[in-house]
Amino acid sequence: MIDCLIRELSMRSSYLAEQEIETIYFGGGTPSLLSSGELQAIITHINTTFSISGTAEISLEVNPDDISENQLMDWKKSGINRLSIGLQSFREEDLKWMNRAHNSEEALNCVGLAKKAGFENISVDLIYGLPNFSIEDWEKNIQTVLRFGIQHVSAYCLTVEEKTVLSKWVAQKKIVPANEDDQSEQFEILVSELEKAGIEQYEISNFSLPGFHSKHNSNYWKGKHYLGIGPSAHSFNGTSRSWNIANNRTYMREIQEGKSWFETEELTTKNQFNELLLVGLRTSTGVNVEQLISIQNPSKKFWEQIETMKNYGWIIVTDQTITLSKSGKLKADHISSELFID
Repeated sequence: MIDCLIRELSMRSSYLAEQEIETIYFGGGTPSLLSSGELQAIITHINTTFSISGTAEISLEVNPDDISENQLMDWKKSGINRLSIGLQSFREEDLKWMNRAHNSEEALNCVGLAKKAGFENISVDLIYGLPNFSIEDWEKNIQTVLRFGIQHVSAYCLTVEEKTVLSKWVAQKKIVPANEDDQSEQFEILVSELEKAGIEQYEISNFSLPGFHSKHNSNYWKGKHYLGIGPSAHSFNGTSRSWNIANNRTYMREIQEGKSWFETEELTTKNQFNELLLVGLRTSTGVNVEQLISIQNPSKKFWEQIETMKNYGWIIVTDQTITLSKSGKLKADHISSELFID
């Protein structure tokens, strides 16, 4: 697999048209299972294939049970300078219910170990809207994170996807997820508590201390180009999107045989407009009106909807930007879908 990843990097070296690389992100699955030698081999090949910024953000997604003093030092030597830790919760019952490999003790200890190893840019993931999850439970999770003094928090509401074990349990009433009112209350508590601690909400689900926004995700939200390597990875160059074969064995076979391992979709003007709107509205900087108009000048109906939502208090509009208000952030997906062009 490592050989195939490196081969794909070489074969797609022209995709970003010699742009300087600002971020490298090891994610999707469990990249922390890679040895330091494997990580180093990939990073070295990226450095020889692309022009890398001297201040590049190099992130690694890790699980608490993967973290040890030796592992942390190896990651640091490999060039990793940012960790994204999948904590999810500090409650043992939540972790067992989510079938997480780590326990509450590992969740509590991992950040301290990472800081001791010298990592100064750490993000943690939290999930809210869990079943049998009280407001008090959520507040305890938030306060525990704040005691760590970390730089970044990503928080996501539990979603029930179709055709999953969770959806089956919900249908059988074995599990009752938090209702929308509880989810909204937990979200508002999160925003309030992090704001008091000086951690700003710069995207609906992402919060950071000043200067610690995720460069990688921020570039994605700004519509910048990116290259995805490996099974299921997606790439975007402004006018088209491509996605790799998901199956590991098939991906490796196609790479080794020099066959096509990805599909490509040319984006229509409508696609580009709607995607910019969708991702831009989720951020604190909002959607750049000039950039939106450069893709397609919206119809009269679009501006009428903007005015209606402005009157509802959901959005804030200036000559330069369209941003969501505090109440609008609770309705982000609805607002975006209403503003999409046909």
